[in-house]
Amino acid sequence: MFIIKKIDIYIFKRFITLFIMTFLICIFILLMQFLWKHFADLVGKGIGYDVLAEFFLYATATIVPLALPLAILLASLMTFGNMGENFELTAMKSAGISLFRIIRPLILFISLVCVGAFYFSNNVLPISQSKLYTLILSLRQKSPELDIPTGEFYNGIDGINLYVRGKENGLLKDMMIYDFSGGFENASVTVADSGKVQFTEDKKYLLLTLYSGESFENLKKQRLGLASANIPYRRETFAEKEILIDFDSGFNRFDESVLQDHNVAKNINQLSQSIDSVGKILKVRAKEQSDEIVQRRYFGRELYNNRSLDIGKNIKIKDYNPDSLFMRMPQSEMEMAASVALQKANDMKNQVEYNSITLGEPQKYVTRHRIEWHRKFTLSFACLIFFFIGAPLGAIIRKGGLGAPVVISVIMFIIYYIIDNTGYKMAREGFWTALQGMWLSSSVLLPVGIFLTYKAAVDAVLFNPEQYAKIWDNIKQYLNRIVNTGKIKRNLIRK
Repeated sequence: MFIIKKIDIYIFKRFITLFIMTFLICIFILLMQFLWKHFADLVGKGIGYDVLAEFFLYATATIVPLALPLAILLASLMTFGNMGENFELTAMKSAGISLFRIIRPLILFISLVCVGAFYFSNNVLPISQSKLYTLILSLRQKSPELDIPTGEFYNGIDGINLYVRGKENGLLKDMMIYDFSGGFENASVTVADSGKVQFTEDKKYLLLTLYSGESFENLKKQRLGLASANIPYRRETFAEKEILIDFDSGFNRFDESVLQDHNVAKNINQLSQSIDSVGKILKVRAKEQSDEIVQRRYFGRELYNNRSLDIGKNIKIKDYNPDSLFMRMPQSEMEMAASVALQKANDMKNQVEYNSITLGEPQKYVTRHRIEWHRKFTLSFACLIFFFIGAPLGAIIRKGGLGAPVVISVIMFIIYYIIDNTGYKMAREGFWTALQGMWLSSSVLLPVGIFLTYKAAVDAVLFNPEQYAKIWDNIKQYLNRIVNTGKIKRNLIRK
């Protein structure tokens, strides 16, 4: 029976304070990185604060599984580093308390965190990712906010290039408008002394009001049945002219159903159902294609199938040597046979390429779903691994604060990220299975955590420079003896 004692409460308080602080810091850093990645989707779109708040909320929920292991690693390093630097661990061990007894309350807490992380990845994360990527697609389709600069061409309107020389009293001066909406060969050019731009009441159209100008329009598309190479055009001079342009400035959301079949929007049960259903279809389709190739195209058997059954039964391919049969044929028949064989080879190549295309997409679909299925578990298991790396490592190095723990945490997390990303790409490209690729980082870092925990439990010194300097001196002496004598001899002293 587990009895909570004062030492458990003390260690838990030390850890939970640093854990909350480091978790918020990791969330902020990763959120800024995510924001910088989608910076172009947000700037210049004129979206409201409610959409921005929604974007940050979904983005924060999306990066939680990545920030949680890093926060656990950093918090455990700082907690046990501070306790080792203040000789608190030494006092506990001298009192007969083992390292496993010291970290026992934190093991229970991290186990609960792992369960909560799995629940979050399985139930909350698919919803947040679905809403986030739907919102990003909606932001990418939104027209940019209309901000016409002076002295340069503005191409923020589809099919329109607008040049303004200056602005005065709310009017745009010396305007030039190039309209390529009908194609480059049917472009029109409009020049005006001044004008103004405004939206219609429904915010779906842009109204250009131009004053004192003229327009030139190419009518090449109307030159039908004319033998002459001359292209007609139209020139118009106006005192005031209004042009209506499609420019939907409103924010239109995509339906979330566009991502309902995506792997990131599904939980464990939905992923398993998709893998089973598409996997069965994939097996049936592969079996049909293999049977079709063997029965109809393998070694040109379609020729024998077109003959009578008696002839087909009497023919035994193994009783004949194709090379000798080919050399006995006349020259004309040899050329015809080679041509037919080449045609059959091309047909087989095209058939194989077609089969690979028809099987490729379902296979990628199943692979992506299997990767996401394993990711639900690996992200939770990474929390436990990083704790068993950070806690003993902090007890060994005995350095607290934000200096050494931050450096070590960043290095370990970069190693984890590189290994995990490598396994993910190998699994995505089909070189490895999803099980091998997604569990690669865990299989590499778990022995490291076990090794560090063992060394911390036996009070081993891993980062003592004098110990490594002594080992290096012994290696140099050993090499010098080999160089000087050519072989190793025992040192004998005569008495």
